[in-house]
Amino acid sequence: MNGTTAATTPDMPRGLAGVVVTDTAIGDVRGREGFYHYRQYSAVELARTRGFEDVWHLMFHGELPDAGQRAAFVEQTAQLRRLPDDVREALPAIARASVVSGPLAGLRTALSLFGASQGFRPVYDIDGTWRRVDALAACAVVPTLLTALYRLGQGLDPVAPRDDLPYAANYLYMLTGSEPDPERARAVEQYLISTIDHGFNASTFTARVITSTGADVAACLTGAIGALSGPLHGGAPSRALDTLDAIGTPDRIDPWIRERVRAGERIMGFGHPVYRTEDPRSRMLRSIAQGFGGPMVDFAVEVEARVEAILAELKPGRELHTNVEFYAGVVMELCGLPREMFTPTFAAARVIGWSANILEQAEDSKIIRPAARYVGPPTPQPVPTRR
Repeated sequence: MNGTTAATTPDMPRGLAGVVVTDTAIGDVRGREGFYHYRQYSAVELARTRGFEDVWHLMFHGELPDAGQRAAFVEQTAQLRRLPDDVREALPAIARASVVSGPLAGLRTALSLFGASQGFRPVYDIDGTWRRVDALAACAVVPTLLTALYRLGQGLDPVAPRDDLPYAANYLYMLTGSEPDPERARAVEQYLISTIDHGFNASTFTARVITSTGADVAACLTGAIGALSGPLHGGAPSRALDTLDAIGTPDRIDPWIRERVRAGERIMGFGHPVYRTEDPRSRMLRSIAQGFGGPMVDFAVEVEARVEAILAELKPGRELHTNVEFYAGVVMELCGLPREMFTPTFAAARVIGWSANILEQAEDSKIIRPAARYVGPPTPQPVPTRR
């Protein structure tokens, strides 16, 4: 008999919260401590002290590179940024089709096309070395695809990548057409590093489920992008800034927040399903924002303080603090990124973490196939006679 029965299926919490589904050497989130790490290193410390390519190397190869390894890796990944002709020629049509839904929706199509164009094979059929080749290629072109789709949607020509710029600076260059100043490029780089991976979040789990079927790297990443696009996952940075815009002035903070909390509405940029203390990513990004300074930063800090105080009053016993989206939106706004590119920028970093998880999952040939509890009408019932 196929399948499982109610008698043999263990009860699990909704959403699989807290359920351990596999072993991983990639990283972990320790929510009660307010700490997360990539491999054996603090992710926040890496963001503060290392460049993006160093952390990419760590995620793919399990170690931080020495000077020679760094130079070779930077050269290798920079050469992979350019698009094949058949993909580049298709981008205007993809951009037109996704003009309303935006570059992240277009990326699903463009990255899938890239994988097909490059002949990506099912991870089940290739070895670890070849999987890594496919994953590197996919990660390297994601910024090129995203920025090209955005610019085409704005009626602008795409900007070709530059081999001499690091990952983050090249991303901003392709987005704006101008080489960014070092302070803003470094701020975006630190944000990108801080969001490369974050435990078994919905998009990472999606990537691993698809990988467990043996599908190719592009298919696994496309599924992860779909999961990330949801506003309860990666789609919130611009919405957190929308909250600041809706409040408008300091005198409106308290009445605006109280009204939403009492109505049971979610305050975007606050709360996290794992952290029971301050999100360490938010703490770091707040510091980066305060380094820039200005009225928007001062207002964001004031809103944060008042929201936490009101939530503590109206929802006692619950630890609700800013999450990564709140100050991520502030930092990206200060660095000149358009709001419709906030979540795509998140994807430009998280593709590295997804790929590391894909490479790890591909080493395990067991398909991920959980059960569901049937709660529909009693069965079997007679099929009604056709009238």
